[in-house]
Amino acid sequence: MNVQSFLITFREALEAILIVGVIMTYLKRIGQTQWNKYVWIGVVLALAASYGTALLFQTVLTGFSMMGSQNYLKIGIMLVSCVLLAHMVLFMSQQSRNIQGAVEQKIAAILTVGGALNMIIHSFLVVVREGVETVFFFAAITGGDIQLALQSWGALFGLVLAFVVGILFFKGTKRIQLKTFFRITSIFLTMIAAGLLVQAVGIMQDIGIMGSMFRTPGGEIGEIYNLTAIMPEHPLDEEQYLRDSGEHTLINGQVGIFFKAFLGYTHNPSLEEFILYWAFYFVIMVLLGVQKKRHATLKASTAHIS
Repeated sequence: MNVQSFLITFREALEAILIVGVIMTYLKRIGQTQWNKYVWIGVVLALAASYGTALLFQTVLTGFSMMGSQNYLKIGIMLVSCVLLAHMVLFMSQQSRNIQGAVEQKIAAILTVGGALNMIIHSFLVVVREGVETVFFFAAITGGDIQLALQSWGALFGLVLAFVVGILFFKGTKRIQLKTFFRITSIFLTMIAAGLLVQAVGIMQDIGIMGSMFRTPGGEIGEIYNLTAIMPEHPLDEEQYLRDSGEHTLINGQVGIFFKAFLGYTHNPSLEEFILYWAFYFVIMVLLGVQKKRHATLKASTAHIS
């Protein structure tokens, strides 16, 4: 259980730290650190909400009688976070083209009271999603006794390691130019957003909210390929594969569960998961292209007037 607590805490905390770190680093690089307080407000509110969820689960809920409600909450948070992350990618891309101009003044004009609320909501959703997921996962590995997982050395060590990795990551970005930083973090955030979308689709199909155009002869949702032998998405899948085939997987299931939580990896995607995953990238690329074209047109018009 200690190892499981460590892996859960590490991957959930690391994702939240990296995304919040991207926001904080971005604000620092453009000289708008006065907005940091709104990010921290969102983080603190999310931690309080996560603690409240854990307390509610520990003292009120019994077993998994509320699993359906948990799934709806999880789906909602994933979809909203996906949209906000996509918006952030487009926003960062737009600002990266204005680096040669007065970026600070333009950002100051954009980040109004609505911007402050945006900061709070976005940082809240980023952290609360990880916090609520951690509560659910801890409940799963302990049979509902979340306190047992929270008090384990695994949870503490996972949190500490996540902070260390996050600090090392952002110290390394100091040597990267702002435009390059935008591009790298945009790719990173797009991958996370796509992962959230496909995870939400998978949950909706599992609980029957969403159907599938591709089903097996038995009526079950079909898979377009299966990579269990290469990298299962969960240690339990690895154990089942070993039991059924007598062979070990190429990559450990612990690696798969990290990529599943981090990037939405699944070893046997449905048709809808596969299509929507890549369609999300396509839509983002189209929107970035449109944004770039508008910027070029505006720049040309400004030059012509001048």
